[in-house]
Amino acid sequence: MSLVEITRGDSPLVLGLPHTGTELPDGTEATLNATGRALADTDWHIHDLYAGLVDGVTTVRTRVHRYVIDVNRDPAGHSLYPGQNTTALCPLTDFDGRPIHNPGQAPDAAEVARRLAAYHAPYHAALAAELARVRAAHGFAILYDCHSIRSQIPFLFDGTLPDFNIGTDGGQTCATGIAALALAQCRSADGYSTVLNGRFKGGWTTRHYGRPGDQMHAIQMELAQATYMIEEPPWRFAPDRADRLRARLKPILQDLIRWRPA
Repeated sequence: MSLVEITRGDSPLVLGLPHTGTELPDGTEATLNATGRALADTDWHIHDLYAGLVDGVTTVRTRVHRYVIDVNRDPAGHSLYPGQNTTALCPLTDFDGRPIHNPGQAPDAAEVARRLAAYHAPYHAALAAELARVRAAHGFAILYDCHSIRSQIPFLFDGTLPDFNIGTDGGQTCATGIAALALAQCRSADGYSTVLNGRFKGGWTTRHYGRPGDQMHAIQMELAQATYMIEEPPWRFAPDRADRLRARLKPILQDLIRWRPA
């Protein structure tokens, strides 16, 4: 069975799902310590949160956990946020800064290269192919990269994260109208907080594929997990919270599907 899951739609919108997988293939689980095996930094339930919200979307999801390799990191290993705490292409710590591998079993350069070829490259080959297909059909494509994270992680950021964190790398990855639609919907959502290009400005995926001049647009949505789940083990889905949030996510996706270049 493929480690990349694809569902094809007929709209201009593609959803990327890089961090919902929990699989640890090819012996990688044996290298992890108890902290690593807990998989705490999964984007829990995100594929379920977005499932069925709108018709016609394409989705691309990897089933491999980010502790094996983070498909939303630069394959060259460059930091997305120089000078700030973050995790690596093949993470060595969790989001709280704790080591995730058994002593002496962190991946070396050869193992990182193997994981790049085995897991990172196939995900991006699939994502690039779907974006190209959609752009060929419509003249443009919009990638909406789906993420979530605990709302309080002192190792990564101070205080409490806003509920909606929209990232466009300072406006470089998509047309201004796309960001404006998402921002307007988030700001109109009663009881939720919103920021554009705050702590999370868009990961490598958003920055790599977002080329508005080529009619390839990308936007990242990082959700605070408290908006739809319980932020502690066993990381339970909270249906009442999730239903309320889904009602706010749906019009964002609808607006993006209806958007057209000027």
